[in-house]
Amino acid sequence: MIIKMCLFMNKFDSVLIKKTDFLKRITLLLFFMSLTLTAQIDKIEPPFWFAGMHNPEVQIMFYGKDIAQYQVATTNSIAITDIKKTENPNYLFVTINTEGTEATTIDFLFKKDDKVAFTQKYTLKQRRQNSAKRKGFDASDMIYLIMPDRFANGNPKNDSSKDTQEKSDRNLPGGRHGGDIEGIIKNLDYISSLGATAIWSTPLSEDNDKTFSYHTYAQSDVYKIDPRYGTNDDYKRLASELHKKDMKLVMDYVTNHWGIEHWMMKDLPTNDWIHQFENFTQTNHKRSTINDINASKIDRDICLDGWFVSTMPDLNQKNPLVLNYLKQNAIWWIEYADLDGFRVDTYNYSDPEGIAAWTKSITDEYPNFNIAGEIWMHNQAQMAYWQKDSKIGAIQNYNSNLPTVMDFTLHDALGTVFNEDDGSWDKGMLRIYDNFSNDFLYPNPNNILVFAENHDTNRINEVYKNDFKKYQMTMALIATVRGIPQLYYGSEIGMSGDKDKGDADIRQDFPGGWLGDQNNAFIKEGRTELQNKYFDFTSKLFNWRKTNEAVHFGKMTHYIPENNVYVYFRYTDKKTVMMIINNSQDRQTIKTDRFQENIKNYQNGKDILTDNSFNIASEIVIDSKSVLILELE
Repeated sequence: MIIKMCLFMNKFDSVLIKKTDFLKRITLLLFFMSLTLTAQIDKIEPPFWFAGMHNPEVQIMFYGKDIAQYQVATTNSIAITDIKKTENPNYLFVTINTEGTEATTIDFLFKKDDKVAFTQKYTLKQRRQNSAKRKGFDASDMIYLIMPDRFANGNPKNDSSKDTQEKSDRNLPGGRHGGDIEGIIKNLDYISSLGATAIWSTPLSEDNDKTFSYHTYAQSDVYKIDPRYGTNDDYKRLASELHKKDMKLVMDYVTNHWGIEHWMMKDLPTNDWIHQFENFTQTNHKRSTINDINASKIDRDICLDGWFVSTMPDLNQKNPLVLNYLKQNAIWWIEYADLDGFRVDTYNYSDPEGIAAWTKSITDEYPNFNIAGEIWMHNQAQMAYWQKDSKIGAIQNYNSNLPTVMDFTLHDALGTVFNEDDGSWDKGMLRIYDNFSNDFLYPNPNNILVFAENHDTNRINEVYKNDFKKYQMTMALIATVRGIPQLYYGSEIGMSGDKDKGDADIRQDFPGGWLGDQNNAFIKEGRTELQNKYFDFTSKLFNWRKTNEAVHFGKMTHYIPENNVYVYFRYTDKKTVMMIINNSQDRQTIKTDRFQENIKNYQNGKDILTDNSFNIASEIVIDSKSVLILELE
C-alpha cells in the first residue's frame, strides 16, 4: 500500500510537492494511508450513544472488509467489556461500559500485530434533562394514525431519491405518492383541532423495496429515515413541534422482520441472524400455537420463525446479537428523536422470550414510557395473555412486559354491530357489552388501545356506507369507553375504503395534501358540506374528551342492553358521564330507575354534542340510531 501511495505521489510530484521536501512527502503519505485504512469501516451502529443511561453498556457494531482481523482498544478510561467476532469477518461487536462517563468522544484503536493500524472516533452525547422520566401516552390521550406517504406532501423535492429504487408515481395506487414528514408538520394545527393529543405514524425508516415501499414495514436501514419522507433531523423536528403543542409522537416499530433490501441481507453478520429454511417458508399466522398446550412443535416453530411475506426476512431474536441490536436501536430512537411511545407491529410473531426482554429493556430505561403491541387475535384471553403482568400468562410463567395491547375484539364487534338492528342474545349492542364483560382478563383495562379501524382494515365509513349516524355511534363509543382511543386519518371527513379492492383503497391520499388538489379538507373553507359535518362532530367529541377525567381513568359500569340500547357510565368521585347508544330503528324511552346506583342524586344531564339538557329523574327519550353523552349535573 505504501509503495502504491509513493507511486501516486511521484506521478503528481511536480504539482503537489518538491522532491527535496521530505517532511511534506511523509505527511501526505500518512494522510493518504489514513483515508484508505479508515475506509475499512463502512458502518457503525449505533452511530453514536448517550452518556448517563440506566444500562451503562452499549454494544457497538463495526462493519467493514475484514474488520475482525484487528484487536481493539481505547485511549480513554472507558472499559471494553466484551468483543465478539462472528463467522463473518466483516463484523466486530465491541461492548463498552460508560458508567460514570460524561458526554465525550472515544478513540477506538484498531491494532494488528500490536501496532495501531487506524483509529476511529465515537461520540457519547449528552441526554436531555430528565430524559428517563419522560411520560408516554395513556388514556388521557387520543392518537391520530397517519400513513405519511398518503397524508400530505410538504416537500415535493424529496418525492424521489437517488438512494432508493422506487420513484414517486401518484397515478399508481400502490406506488409512492410523496407524502412526508414536512406534510405532517405543516398540518399539526389541523390534527390538534380534532382533539388529538398524539400522532402514530406508520414506519418512517428507509424501505428500499422496488415496489410497494410506501407502507415502510420492510425496512432497509433502521437507523435512517427514508429520504422520501425527509431526514433524521426532520423526524426529530416533528417530535419537537408536537411537544410545543403539548402533543406526543409514537413511533411504529418492527421487531419481527426487516425488508429483503436491508443492507445486512447482502452480508449477514451471522448465518442465524434471520430464520432460514431450505425452501421459502411463510408463517402460518396461527399465533395461538404460542400458548396452546396441545400445539405441535412444527406448527409453533413455523408461526414464529416463518417469514411474514417473501420480502420480509424474519429476525431471530433468540440470537443475543440480534436481540441486543434491536434493543439499542429502539432506545437510540427514543433518546435521539425524543419519542413518547412505540406501537409495535406484529408483536407476538417475535420470539416470546426475546420480545419480552426487548420490551423490559425499554421500560427499565424509561419507566413511564408506553408501548402498544399489535396482538391481532380474536379472543380476549389470547390478547390478555400478552399484557404485562397477565395472570393468564403467569400460568405458563410468562410475562411479556408489554404495557398496552390493541383491542381487536372490540374492533371486530364494531365491524358489524351498527348494522344489526336485532339486539337479541348475541347480536347488536350485546356484542359490545360482552366484549367489556371480559375485562377481568386484562391486568390493566385502562391501558388498552381502542379503535374502529386502522391502516390494515376496512375503513369504518366503508363498513357503514357513510351512514353518519352509525359513524357518530362508533366514534362516541370509542371516545368514552375505557382505554386509549385511536382515530385513523381521514375518517373525520368521511373517507371510506374497501380492503377487498386492495390496501391502496384503504390508504387513499388525504384531499388537500398535494398542490393542485381541488378539495382541501385541511381547512373549513376547502371542505365539502358533508366533510365539515363529519369533521365538526369528530372535533367536538374529542376536544370534549380532552377535558373530561371521568372518561380518562374513571371506573366503568355498564348495563345489559335492552331493545338494542346500551347504557354505561364512566365516573370518578367528582364527575359522572352517562352514555346511551340506541342502535335500534325505533325511538326509545329509557326508564332511569334501573340505573340508580350510578345516577344517585343527579337530576339532569347535559348532552355534550347538542348542549341540550335532559331531566333524568324518571326517563329519557332518545332517537333511533343515535347517541347521548350526558354529563350529569
